[in-house]
Amino acid sequence: MGRLTGKRIWITGASGGIGEKMAYLAAEEGAEVIISARRVEKLTSVKEKIMSAGGVCHIAQLDVSQLEYRAYEEVGPVDILVNNAGFGVFDLVEDASIEEMVSMFEVNVFGLIACTKKVIPEMKQRGQGHIINIASQAGKIATPKSAIYSASKHAVLGFSNSLRMELADSGIHVTTVNPGPIATDFFTIADRSGEYVKNVDFMMLSADKVAEKVVSAMMTKKREINLPGWMNAGSKLYQLFPFLFEKAARKAMMKK
Repeated sequence: MGRLTGKRIWITGASGGIGEKMAYLAAEEGAEVIISARRVEKLTSVKEKIMSAGGVCHIAQLDVSQLEYRAYEEVGPVDILVNNAGFGVFDLVEDASIEEMVSMFEVNVFGLIACTKKVIPEMKQRGQGHIINIASQAGKIATPKSAIYSASKHAVLGFSNSLRMELADSGIHVTTVNPGPIATDFFTIADRSGEYVKNVDFMMLSADKVAEKVVSAMMTKKREINLPGWMNAGSKLYQLFPFLFEKAARKAMMKK
């Protein structure tokens, strides 16, 4: 009997990266896991691994950017929602396409909000629930060449902070997760040149470590998870001394 036995957990963006890792760990803890993504073949592989290990897993195919969808009817009531689906493209603002801009906000912000709206009414009826939004350190420190991605993650943090206060008396907890760069397929889209990965390879977080932190916080009152700790200290410094921080760190941050 694991810590999450009997809990139904819906994880979006679960076809790879930390979403996939969280699905395995939550299933190991006894949870009934519902995994969503656009790519059914990837989800099928994740489900097979969970089921072969004795876990319980369901697939609900979903493109979160399609705001009017029927996938939630397949999901049903859940104890925990992990809004993990998201992507980024690193470009100068003048080089970024309108299509990429719209798509980033549709997935990272509007899709996240739509999934959240789907789970709140039923969680309120039961008087308990946990919404976990995967944001980013980019939502705390905006950097060059990621203006649109950073803006989308700033929006996730703003939404989450407001939602937390709205739900304070409902028994529903809201946690934001703010990781630095993680070694996943995220950068095959975000970093087309490969330069950013090369420059930050030494600080890359492992997907396993991030997933472990998130799963360990499930059904707790944890407000934020910030990784790595030293990067979060940098975000606090930025809030206190933004001009000095931008002046000192600009060149290093341009290395994307």
